[in-house]
Amino acid sequence: TMGGQTGLNCALSLAKHGVLKKYGVELIGASRDAIDKAEDREKFKAAMTKIGLGSARSGLAHNMEQALKVQAEVGFPTIIRPSFTLGGSGGGIAYNKEEFLTICERGLEASPTHELLIEESLIGWKEFEMEVVRDRKDNCIIVCSIENLDPMGVHTGDSITVAPAQTLTDKEYQIMRDASIAVLREIGVDTGGSNVQFAINPADGRMIVIEMNPRVSRSSALASKATGFPIAKVAAKLAVGYTLDELKNDITGGATPASFEPTIDYVVTKVPRFAFEKFPQADSRLTTQMKSVGEVMAIGRSFQESLQKALRGLEIGVDGLDPINGDREQIENELSDPGAMRLWYVADAFRIGMSLAEIHQLSHIDPWFLAQIEELIAIEKEVSSRNLAALSAAEMRVLKRKGFSDRRLARLLNTDPAKLRETRHGLGVKPVYKRVDTCAAEFATHTAYLYSTYEEECEAQPSDRKKVMVLGGGPNRIGQGIEFDYCCVHAAFALREDGYETIMVNCNPETVSTDYDTSDRLYFEPLTLEDVLEIVAIEKPFGVIVQYGGQTPLKLARDLEANGVPIIGTTPDMIDCAEDRERFQQLLHTLQLKQPPNRTARTPEDALRLAQEIGYPVVVRPSYVLGGRAMEIVHEQRDLERYMREAVKVSNDSPVLLDRYLNNAIEVDVDAISDGQEVLIGGIMEHIEQAGVHSGDSACSLPPYSLSDAVQDELRRQTVAMAKGLKVVGLMNVQFAIQDGIVYVLEVNP
Repeated sequence: TMGGQTGLNCALSLAKHGVLKKYGVELIGASRDAIDKAEDREKFKAAMTKIGLGSARSGLAHNMEQALKVQAEVGFPTIIRPSFTLGGSGGGIAYNKEEFLTICERGLEASPTHELLIEESLIGWKEFEMEVVRDRKDNCIIVCSIENLDPMGVHTGDSITVAPAQTLTDKEYQIMRDASIAVLREIGVDTGGSNVQFAINPADGRMIVIEMNPRVSRSSALASKATGFPIAKVAAKLAVGYTLDELKNDITGGATPASFEPTIDYVVTKVPRFAFEKFPQADSRLTTQMKSVGEVMAIGRSFQESLQKALRGLEIGVDGLDPINGDREQIENELSDPGAMRLWYVADAFRIGMSLAEIHQLSHIDPWFLAQIEELIAIEKEVSSRNLAALSAAEMRVLKRKGFSDRRLARLLNTDPAKLRETRHGLGVKPVYKRVDTCAAEFATHTAYLYSTYEEECEAQPSDRKKVMVLGGGPNRIGQGIEFDYCCVHAAFALREDGYETIMVNCNPETVSTDYDTSDRLYFEPLTLEDVLEIVAIEKPFGVIVQYGGQTPLKLARDLEANGVPIIGTTPDMIDCAEDRERFQQLLHTLQLKQPPNRTARTPEDALRLAQEIGYPVVVRPSYVLGGRAMEIVHEQRDLERYMREAVKVSNDSPVLLDRYLNNAIEVDVDAISDGQEVLIGGIMEHIEQAGVHSGDSACSLPPYSLSDAVQDELRRQTVAMAKGLKVVGLMNVQFAIQDGIVYVLEVNP
């Protein structure tokens, strides 16, 4: 029940083949029957009918003929879900017969049991989730209710979600609560956490159960972070026989047992992050198949505050509800057929004067959420007619309470963020930090799990120990994910062993670094200059580490240093030296190391001319990016022209780098660690793919399988030379290419 769908499917097939029986192994947490009952669509439907809960009209099919028969009963639009798959893969929504046939073919292949569930469409219904925990004595608690801002039809992993649920009446909430406990009892989940999903028809209030996962899911991770109640940890203890009243709540220092339902006096919003810019061919419309690659979570005292904090935490170049475009036709399309940016189009719809009713009709987003966004847009309009000097402290505080970032306000007031911050501090408007304590401040808490808000009382109570702050990696994306989090967590552990107090700043609910017990103090905040500076101001750390969170903290390093924040490890100036092409070239020149012929272009015309100089094929990329975003191998002038049109937008007028592509070269990664004097080589990895396949997509072998000792020694020598040249303190990764026995340096990541 802990390893997601993979673990469940694996356990079921072990049970089916008699392996568990043969070795006398028992499945704890959820029995085979319970898993089967929850996962097998037909059994689940029968179970729901038995306890008097509605479910969607549907039928099962194992081939095309059956599929068409069921479809005739439920009508279009039809939802198709293959059994035993994760993230809705293989499924989809069909509006006509053609689409229906294509999706069914794909679905039958995707399902390990070649089984499809075909059901009536609930598109436009409101979607809710309940996180329930049950022990072997039948004690049940609801950890958290979650409401999806996006209505049914968008996979819950791709929806903006809010906890606790905002638009349920108390009576509806109680009905849903009782229903979710009844579901657990009927399915027979003996112990542990489960997640039950409901849909409500806003027109007549009809409630149905969509599905139930007898395991921890993405939502459980979110609910754990949202409430401070560690679902997986508790579920593991319940599986071996503890009961809820025997387990103590860590956060209240044991003052309350785990059988107390968490109470929350704040609002949590989760916003997904997509990577469509990497896959321009992919279909960017959101459906029942999950497409997001990461998510960001934010905590605030109101929905508006937590939403705006989450938006700036996404790191997609927005500071809040930035305008995208004002073309009515496009806005209407985006509202009715959602893509990754739907929320911003909702804001734009209000800007061009569409009414709340029109927007609701197109998007089916609950009017309560729309009213909240409408109010934010009205405030923005009002602010943009003011000037900074005329704002009073009270007005500034109201704006900050609504979650507006300094950068967004600066843009509205036509000034720069630094000036705005200075004025705000001058007015004495600073955030306070509140604790997540699972009990709405009823009991004292010893755990420092904090979020910022603009109120009166600050609960941060910083200590006067020597402390180090680690900046995390923000939301997962392609090329920056859990591997960076692993480094952050180990950095926190190591510093704690050395007697420092550790402070973690991150906003990604999927990570270990955002567990309240990984570091001494956790700030669940967006990784933006404004938010980090406010935390530094209150905590006054001895040093801040920016090396482990990937590109996210590196982008902040220079500005943090300029604002007097002590950065420990490799200096921001040296990080810049490695990232800035022209400075790096000078360094290699001084050290007499080779790189492939390269040039730096600042305009499209430059690029075409310089490419001629170094000769095609050319590798092009913007500077300061991670995971090869917008990086391409270009073989002729026509491709380069297209690239310059599309990519210069990516790099916000910072230059584009051109490298000669080395045909048939071997690419090698060398990882090293240095204390500023001595350099230790961690390993030399040889890529199995040829140079030009991104190192994240290439298979590697450690140790290298085809490099002579002489070449390996040369790689070591060059790595050490660069580490000393860059005065690296900490980690460093170098990518080399070897062509005809000559070693070229491709890049260095400090």
